[in-house]
Amino acid sequence: MDWMAQLMDDYRATQRLRWTGTLAEYVALVKEQPTITRLAHQRLNDAIRAAGVETTPEGPRYRFFDPVLVGDDAPLRLVMEYLGGAAQGLDVRRRILLLIGPPGSGKSTLVAALKRLVGDYSRTEAGALYGIVDCPIHEEPLHLIPPHLRDAVATDLGVTIEGSLCPRCQQRYDAEGPEAFRVERLVLSEEQRLGVGTFVPGNEKDLSLDHLVGSLDFSKIAEYGSESDPRAFRFDGELEVANRGIMEQAEWLKLPQTYQYELLSLAMERQIKLPRYAMLYLDEVVLAHSNNHEYAKFVADKSNEAMANRVFVVHMPYVVNTVEEQTIYTRMLAQGAVGQTHVAPHTLALAARFAVLTRLEPAADASIDLRLKSRLYDGERIGDVTDASVRALREEHPHEGMTGLSPRDTMNVLTHALGETGVPCVNAIDYLRALKDWIQHERFVGTVGKARDDLEQFRTWIREEWDERVRTDVQKAFIHAFETSAQTLLDAYLTHAEAWGLKEQVPDPVTGDLRDPDTAFLRQIEERIGVSEIAASAFREEILKKAGALARRGGRFEWDTHPRLKEALSDKLFADAKQLMVGALTTKTPDPEQQEKLADVQARLKDAGYCDHCAQAALQYVGWLIQRPAPEKGAQ
Repeated sequence: MDWMAQLMDDYRATQRLRWTGTLAEYVALVKEQPTITRLAHQRLNDAIRAAGVETTPEGPRYRFFDPVLVGDDAPLRLVMEYLGGAAQGLDVRRRILLLIGPPGSGKSTLVAALKRLVGDYSRTEAGALYGIVDCPIHEEPLHLIPPHLRDAVATDLGVTIEGSLCPRCQQRYDAEGPEAFRVERLVLSEEQRLGVGTFVPGNEKDLSLDHLVGSLDFSKIAEYGSESDPRAFRFDGELEVANRGIMEQAEWLKLPQTYQYELLSLAMERQIKLPRYAMLYLDEVVLAHSNNHEYAKFVADKSNEAMANRVFVVHMPYVVNTVEEQTIYTRMLAQGAVGQTHVAPHTLALAARFAVLTRLEPAADASIDLRLKSRLYDGERIGDVTDASVRALREEHPHEGMTGLSPRDTMNVLTHALGETGVPCVNAIDYLRALKDWIQHERFVGTVGKARDDLEQFRTWIREEWDERVRTDVQKAFIHAFETSAQTLLDAYLTHAEAWGLKEQVPDPVTGDLRDPDTAFLRQIEERIGVSEIAASAFREEILKKAGALARRGGRFEWDTHPRLKEALSDKLFADAKQLMVGALTTKTPDPEQQEKLADVQARLKDAGYCDHCAQAALQYVGWLIQRPAPEKGAQ
């Protein structure tokens, strides 16, 4: 019952956080740990940095974001620039942090992670913070210090005191004095509506500023005799709820200007105006997010120029690296129903390649098509391409990735493929078929910024990539299944190469008669990896030196010791195995030997991540590939 023990430990830890005391006791805590009075931006900045910061050539890398978002760290560094400047009290603190990006680019994911973080951090000693008991906005207890004493108190404690009492606490202070107040430890929580607020615009007819700033409690007006009595006001709007933490505003640019200005006023002045009351001070990080289309309309409208100057914009594009995109899919699958289904090797890689291709912009260099550009972004260095030239390629389109297929679109295609298979497995063939259906029915056109012909071309490219990948997998499976044959082939190559080098003869394996070395056999191997007749001598000498050096050290030259020779041997054995595959896969009743060898191959494929179903599908597909004539360039 380890989980039960953990449950009790968690409960006891929560109980230890339930500290209450007097203002004097709180002041004593501040003297010991001045950081408990930090403002919201400072606390969030410190919470992120507490997870660790690495120095990289591109700039700081913040470990907190590693399990949150995948891809380029540049947008996250901008977020930290904003928080770092705001934590120091710079002018950037007076702006809304606005995240702009296409659907599925991680905006909401980032905000959700930050909202969880402020809660988790408030439970630690380093992130401790305190509020006034029974204050509707849980404000900083040092607000109880009158303005004329603050400078002296701030100097004595080594802190900054900013803000004023809320109307309800001010009324109570005037009536009862500071000794009437008690202080409590706060644990921020979205579920408890403490320190984390969220406003999502709905139907315009249902919109009300009350959702943001609170409203009158009409049942209390009769009790207290006045609408202006702060005890008759509900301080339950999302802006009050978010005090001391984070306020999330989803789809901010879709809101009427009245609502937009309410958040701007909060960001700029740290205050909001309540009906019938004085300005209310609030301390919170205002995070807004919206999509590309709404932002384009916003900046195009000249009447929004002043407002646009009061936001700190961070563009959050899709990733343009297929490995990172595949990581996103893996995380999404682990959270959904498709995650219970086997996904065959390479399926996600191909889906990632297609998605990334839809996000790329054409290079100025016409010799670099989008397929090559994608490979360069993945880290491949082809020809004379260098890291510097790839950086220059990226700089051609600073906001590349702001359009294209979203990860959610890919999940939709995979779900469609799963529905068509009828088996608990999705492989690359299933994905390609489903993708073709989506393209033909124009489910992507108009949403990814690419024409149907472009999408068909991308599908052709990933189909070619699949052909190469699956052929290689099956080839490797054959070679591993027949390693004895591979080693025998190598030994024969070494025997004939050595005899050729020493100008000796070799015994015939059947008759024992001495014969000249079989140079035709040597060339069959060498030609498979492009070794010319002129270069053959040097290549054989290199292999013999390697084998000799290993032998002197007591080692053995294995069939996979030399990468190029391994490739040649693999290709030779695979070519020899073609007939076996064709015969076994096209014959209704394969003979026992064929069945046994194919079973060995299928077992190797399973070791590589295939299941019985997708291994059989891969073998059948490769059997078809090796029988078909070579397609014309550009054909599907």
